[in-house]
Amino acid sequence: MTTPPERNGEPPTAAPPERNERPTAGPRPAIPLPARLGRAAVLGALALGAAVSLLPFAWMLIAGTHSSSELFHSPPPFLPGGELLRNLARLQQSVGFGRVMLNSLGIAAVHTVLSSLLSAMCGYGLAKYRFRGRGLLLGLVLATMMIPLQVLLVPLFQMMADLGWIDSYQAVVLPFLANSFGILLMRQGFLDFPDELLESARIDGSGELRTFYRVVLPCVRPQLGALMIFTFMGQWNSFIWPLLMLDTQDRYTVPVALNTLTGLTHVDHSGLMLGSLLATLPLMLLFLLFQRQFVAGLLGGALKG
Repeated sequence: MTTPPERNGEPPTAAPPERNERPTAGPRPAIPLPARLGRAAVLGALALGAAVSLLPFAWMLIAGTHSSSELFHSPPPFLPGGELLRNLARLQQSVGFGRVMLNSLGIAAVHTVLSSLLSAMCGYGLAKYRFRGRGLLLGLVLATMMIPLQVLLVPLFQMMADLGWIDSYQAVVLPFLANSFGILLMRQGFLDFPDELLESARIDGSGELRTFYRVVLPCVRPQLGALMIFTFMGQWNSFIWPLLMLDTQDRYTVPVALNTLTGLTHVDHSGLMLGSLLATLPLMLLFLLFQRQFVAGLLGGALKG
């Protein structure tokens, strides 16, 4: 780069910067001390909350590797022990833990798929179809959320007994397929779907079911994913209804099987802790795999006017 020559004794002026040169960024402004203290306080509170949340899992891991008698020593153990394999063998021998895990997985998976599909169809109908009594029907769906489960146990049990479904998997899966929360969540997701796309699909000759499955449903995958996670967790942790319906030990779910470890005179504490820890692993894995869809579904399903 050359500088222009002097003119009439004037000092040379600096040449303008070339176009490809970028001005260097100056030093970042210092963060004020109150802001830094506030940020540190927030991070400290989050770290403390995370540690408190992880304490039950840490205790289950420690307790599952000790015998039941060692858990009541003073002071209690704070490090893992060497009884993990023995506790696993005893858990498998007493309740058939591998079998009940498969039972819970199958029941929860079938219930999740059927309930989510039914909720999506009902939510789509309430959001996109205009018919007389739609507002009343939506109000009834909302009203069912206020009915406690304990009120439904006796009539549902009598219904299952009349059908001959006691001690069967369908008695656990079918009665609670209609999920009012899922219907409302999917309805809120379908409200944003443009009606013009539906009209275009119908003009092209697409039927209602094909339009729903090929055009509408892929656009609400975040809400559907969040609903499936909620439904799977609810069915996996369900205890009262499977306890009433299932009589054969080979058909028990995980919560019902773990309940048998608690007797009148003896409680297998280490087996309970180990079984509870193993029962949380599928839920943790499910949330880690679909965390992004879960958060996106909750944000996309926020209530709209």
